[in-house]
Amino acid sequence: MSARTIRRTRLFAATTVALAALALTACEGDGSDTGAPAGSSSVPAGSSSVPAGAQAEPSTGGSESAGGKGSDSGSSGSGASDAGGQDDGNMPGKCSASDVKITATKVSRPLNHLLLTATNTGSKTCMLPPYPAARFGEAQSVPPVAEATKPQSLTGVEPGKSGYAGVVLSSGDGSGENGYETDTLTIPFEDGSIATVSLPSGGVYVDTALTVTYWQTSMDGALGH
Repeated sequence: MSARTIRRTRLFAATTVALAALALTACEGDGSDTGAPAGSSSVPAGSSSVPAGAQAEPSTGGSESAGGKGSDSGSSGSGASDAGGQDDGNMPGKCSASDVKITATKVSRPLNHLLLTATNTGSKTCMLPPYPAARFGEAQSVPPVAEATKPQSLTGVEPGKSGYAGVVLSSGDGSGENGYETDTLTIPFEDGSIATVSLPSGGVYVDTALTVTYWQTSMDGALGH
């Protein structure tokens, strides 16, 4: 190999190295490099995207939704309250001596029993007291009530309809005491009015066995049939 050829080879090699160096430098300065250069706007992982000193706008979507639900719930509660008030207003009132007529009938069975019939003569349904607080003659107290006859609810009577109560006047075996004859009977109502009840002709005999039932919806319930 001649000296001239060796020089050309060395010159070519030096030129190739220089070109490679320039190409590497160009790649490092290219903006497509994945590494973010100093001053880049990219945000490192885990840091806030809000610049220091800036105020973030609050999210209103969640609070509006919650507020809407709360408003709806309040409306439902109000509606329920109004409905309750209407129901209370539609409840029948208490019966009074002015719109209920009570009659007394002596029955053959059971023995020594009286049937009280309370008929609504008014224009509205009303609720009878739990039981008739009957006063026979000049009695200073009302007879006890037979607890076994207590219904599940108070007895209401529609216009023209009746409620019934039974009365045990005296013992059938003569075990009763302080017996007496009477021809008067009064029954008070819860509003303070008092009904005067006509007794069967000749009056009735009562003693310490005197007992009444709760007002019932049927005669059978009142007489224990």
